[in-house]
Amino acid sequence: MSSFLQALLDPKKSWLASLHMKALTTRLRKYGLRYDDLYDPYYDLDIKEALNRLPREIVDARNQRLKRAMDLSMKHEYLPEDLQ
Repeated sequence: MSSFLQALLDPKKSWLASLHMKALTTRLRKYGLRYDDLYDPYYDLDIKEALNRLPREIVDARNQRLKRAMDLSMKHEYLPEDLQ
């Protein structure tokens, strides 16, 4: 990827990327997800390695958030406000 494109997609360097990240984070919060939960370990080997190095309880919590979000999405519901 070119350095221009990397700068354009980096929320720390581009106000538009930052705005997108904030909007997406707000939507994810309704399902109890974090922005980092969207990273796919099967797509990027660095993510897979990072998940392998994390403590098991953190990986288990991430997997639980993903399962809960899928369940809520299938039910067309959001997480209650107090848990968001």
